[in-house]
Amino acid sequence: MSQFKLQWVIDVIDEGMLIRDYLKENNVSKTALTDIKFNGGRILVNGEEMTVRYGLKHGDLLEVYYPPEKHSEGIVEEKIPLSILYEDPYVLVIDKPAAMNTIPSREHPRGSVANALVGYYDSINLQSTAHIVTRLDRDTSGIVLIAKHRHIHHLLSKQQKSGAVHRTYEAFVHGTFPTKKGTISEPIGRKKDSIIEREVTDDGQYACTHYNVKHTYPLFTHIELRLETGRTHQIRVHMKHIGHPLLGDDLYGGLRELIQRQALHCREITFFHPFYKKEMMFSSPLPEDMTRLFE
Repeated sequence: MSQFKLQWVIDVIDEGMLIRDYLKENNVSKTALTDIKFNGGRILVNGEEMTVRYGLKHGDLLEVYYPPEKHSEGIVEEKIPLSILYEDPYVLVIDKPAAMNTIPSREHPRGSVANALVGYYDSINLQSTAHIVTRLDRDTSGIVLIAKHRHIHHLLSKQQKSGAVHRTYEAFVHGTFPTKKGTISEPIGRKKDSIIEREVTDDGQYACTHYNVKHTYPLFTHIELRLETGRTHQIRVHMKHIGHPLLGDDLYGGLRELIQRQALHCREITFFHPFYKKEMMFSSPLPEDMTRLFE
């Protein structure tokens, strides 16, 4: 089974730096170093094992092997096909269909993206578990960003918190809008009498959603949305709050006459690749059940 590793060729400006300081500058934490030292990882310089007190030289090849990762408890390995839009040694970008959980739940312990991932990793001999950076609700379709290792997950999660991971959604909602653009900035929290529902509430977490009307139809409106935050059910709650629940979203007041699930799709994602040092963008077309609404 292949073991996740990071590697660098040392530049002249870093000559003399201790490995521990170099790794700290490259976002390898003390906790990760302890894990590497005691749980089966290795630090090599030019193919030979070294301690973190080694002083690096110009041209050295520094390799850091992380300990093998075990599958998370409760995630059963399943051979479920994934629609992979992009893959490299660090990340996966997939197109998730509706009616598929991102992670297992009590009601749906199998058949999730996470179950499929551990099955896929086994087939390619990768010792890792499911590190899902951007989750989607079960009945929301579209793009999901996945890290192949916990260190990559850590780096991409930092990007998320700083607002550097951008997702664009498309949705069909009830009603018509008086203006073409708008912003909903209302806090969201758990509804007091429900373990599932969220609502706009004064003591909730800050949440901000921007929307843009693409086209108004007789029975609904087609909109594009961009999130500044990523609260649970954020789009669904915010659209209900302004009186425009998603078509098919019966949990938040939408009707299922035209579509049998919330008409919400993550169409596009943009993020900065932490190792290739460039911005990457991926898109996914609307699925068939949503394109049928145009008819």
